[in-house]
Amino acid sequence: MPVVTEFPQGTFCWVELATSDRKAATDFYTKLFGWTVNEMPMEPDNPYVLLQKNGTNAAGLMKRPDENIPPHWTSYVAVDDVDASSEKVKSLGGKIIAGPFDAMDIGRMSFAADPAGAIFALWQVKKNGPYIRDESNTLVWNELMTNDVEGARKFYTELIGWTPKVSPEYTEWHVGERAVGGLIDKLPPGAPPFWIPYFAVDHCDESLEQLKSHGGSVHMGPMDIPGVGRFAVVADPQGASFCIIEMKLEEHHL
Repeated sequence: MPVVTEFPQGTFCWVELATSDRKAATDFYTKLFGWTVNEMPMEPDNPYVLLQKNGTNAAGLMKRPDENIPPHWTSYVAVDDVDASSEKVKSLGGKIIAGPFDAMDIGRMSFAADPAGAIFALWQVKKNGPYIRDESNTLVWNELMTNDVEGARKFYTELIGWTPKVSPEYTEWHVGERAVGGLIDKLPPGAPPFWIPYFAVDHCDESLEQLKSHGGSVHMGPMDIPGVGRFAVVADPQGASFCIIEMKLEEHHL
């Protein structure tokens, strides 16, 4: 189901880049993923950029609101009641960084941090348009990298209602029978816990060469995940980290 029109509680419903250089970042991602651009008025000379595949929204991009915040991707999780979920974040030891507030007439949202400091967004849909994912050059996975796996399992299970499927080296988050995201105890040295998006590509190694030619950098990889695919952890020229993955199994989610 590459084009998504319904966003049940606990599903990842959007991914958004906050960057230090809107025009340069737009140029980088349109070249890397072949996305097209639809700019939406937001502030004078600072539009909100909808990055699209085949005319359908794939991701968002905007200039970061605070110059002290490093460029980063934010993962959005759908919830039925953003106000109630925001209060629950606080009761479970997390923080609400901003919100809840209305995003025009399309939704209501808040920016939150889990108890270890990983930032994410809560989104209550009002009239979202279609969103494309789970195919080449779109979002396929969202993963939490943290040094507090047990704390994260408890926090997100109680907040979102995810069911953790635990293996020795990895935790998958499930909504019903569907795997929607992951959790791993692997933080880069000195990095705080964070959520990172995975974007599918047809050829991992070729995409890495393109990424480097456009000014991006490689943090880790490429390397193979047995039975899943070949991936790398990378960064755009402004420093926002993300992953690319060449899926080996059709219709397979991480």
